[in-house]
Amino acid sequence: MGTPSYATEILKALILDDEVAVIALVTQPDKPVGRKQILTPPDTKRYLIENEIDLKLYQPSTLKNEESFKYISELKPDFIVVAAYGQILPKDILDIAPCINLHASILPLYRGASPIQDAILHQDKFTGVCSMLMDVGLDTGNILGFSYLEIDKLDASGLFLKLSHLASKLTIDTLKNFDNIVPLKQNSCEASYSKKIFKEGGLLDLVDASSCEARYRAFIFWPGVFLESGLKLKTLFLDSTEGLNKKAEILKIEKQSIIIGCKKGALEVSRVQPPSKKEMSVIDYIRGKRLGVGDYLS
Repeated sequence: MGTPSYATEILKALILDDEVAVIALVTQPDKPVGRKQILTPPDTKRYLIENEIDLKLYQPSTLKNEESFKYISELKPDFIVVAAYGQILPKDILDIAPCINLHASILPLYRGASPIQDAILHQDKFTGVCSMLMDVGLDTGNILGFSYLEIDKLDASGLFLKLSHLASKLTIDTLKNFDNIVPLKQNSCEASYSKKIFKEGGLLDLVDASSCEARYRAFIFWPGVFLESGLKLKTLFLDSTEGLNKKAEILKIEKQSIIIGCKKGALEVSRVQPPSKKEMSVIDYIRGKRLGVGDYLS
């Protein structure tokens, strides 16, 4: 049971393993995408179609009905592997077979919707994935195994990819050793929660350059980062972590980028996108606005 590319990597590993028989994929319904609202399949379904893999496919709008319970229970699965599915599993589904969730954090840190982004936002040095025996709580089940890696300067896109590879290997290890694993109970006193991301979360306050750069890396998928004027900063780097500056002041103009101030530190910006316009070089943008050193990017 899974929906985005993170889940696809796990599905791929399960299908390619000779000792595992995948009997069905349960994923979210196709959704309209983009301005033209083109009906688009989830990434896991797309993988099956593109590779002509003959597998039972089920796309319920909800799992909280008799139809979903009947469909899944009649499959008689030994395990249900869950990875970024996008719906909460009700108790009757959890009771069909052991449900193993591959959560993209080292639990009990970052239970919930956006653990990868939160690890970057909090500028953690390490993160990882846990295989967890699901219960009715939100990512509260007993831990069956985990793998971790160093975040370094990875953005959410790169971290998603690396964690998906870790998760795919961990899934296979957990399934094959399930009978010998002693589950580890989570310490809920140490738990933290990742909330759903909203568009307004991409607003840069330009208070601390390190935090702003982390927000850029965390939200590179969506919603991106932008200034109060609505100007999106499409490509940026951390220039300095020290020094007191005026927010958004243009401190320096390079050949292909500019340095702007934060209350603490500075950022290098090379690509921007004004509201309702196409992405462009920041140099072209400031020329059009007749902005120079000492002016404010807006």
